[in-house]
Amino acid sequence: MAPLPPRASVLLSRRAFVAGAAACGFGARPASAETVTPIRMLLSWRLEGLAGLFLAAQEKGYFRAEGLDVSFEAGSGARQTPARVAAGEFDAACGDVNALMRFRDANAGQDLKAVMMIHDRPPFAVIGRRSRGISAEPASLEDKKLGAPAADAAFAQWPLFKVLTRIDDSRIRLENIGFPVREPMLASGEVDAAFGFGPYSFAGLKARGVPADDIVVMTMADHGVLLYGNAIMVSPKLAADKPEAVRGLLRALVRGVRDVAANPDLGVQAIMRRNENAQAEVERERLTLALAQNVLTPSVKEHGLGGIDRVRWVAALEQSAQAQPFRDKARAGDAFTDAFLPAKDERLF
Repeated sequence: MAPLPPRASVLLSRRAFVAGAAACGFGARPASAETVTPIRMLLSWRLEGLAGLFLAAQEKGYFRAEGLDVSFEAGSGARQTPARVAAGEFDAACGDVNALMRFRDANAGQDLKAVMMIHDRPPFAVIGRRSRGISAEPASLEDKKLGAPAADAAFAQWPLFKVLTRIDDSRIRLENIGFPVREPMLASGEVDAAFGFGPYSFAGLKARGVPADDIVVMTMADHGVLLYGNAIMVSPKLAADKPEAVRGLLRALVRGVRDVAANPDLGVQAIMRRNENAQAEVERERLTLALAQNVLTPSVKEHGLGGIDRVRWVAALEQSAQAQPFRDKARAGDAFTDAFLPAKDERLF
């Protein structure tokens, strides 16, 4: 996976917003400067893959039409985002909802919540290679070396995954590795498997010359993990002071997802304009796989993007608690609200 430039902060000028809106025939008049609400939003990861959803919505002028001036900054991992929003660094973020639950449990004075689910099916996976003895069966991980980035959202679910799959973890060697070397170490055979987001690592390994039929993506959701994944979260201040801005943010994002789902190249091109190290074919594969596997699931197509199934939510909370107890499970579970979502018919695909 190509390294990120020192600081990948994405800020579009007002002229670019207006030009983008005009280019797509978008008819709404831009809001006046006096009525525009600025929103600084942290993405979960680099300007790759699903980042194209957000950047496309920006380029199409959908945020501006809602009276918003949204700027994006690349993140360093989905687990890091709750703390940074709570600290006031950002008004909103896309990050791991499970990390948000843990953050709420550990910080009783914080009422940060998620307002829209992005990953209906989490991409948490163990990615390995058949040539290193890894198969689709979790037991094949025993007697192997696994790369485990300490801050990785997939690795955070290892306690749950190993319980559900009855893996003997005493026979597994976990090696703490950095995000930038995960795919290189897998490609070179320095580790047999690694934790990560399945669609991203799959495309990254192929780009490094690993044959597709040698790559095994052991998706945790296929082995009983009921959790959700990344979600949009907003600061309590933004939610309380400007609820219409939050609703507008979500409406614009839904429109962006709809456009990119119909034409993934919109998202790919938006990434390419901002990430000089990106490769179009790799980002297209990341984006299309993640959309199909994690975002636009059968459940989302039936019930609409962004919401949750409350029965599943409670069951997922129970799973998490069994693997790693909460201090206050009820508070942790109160990490999502659908109060700002557009109407269901606006979120159907």
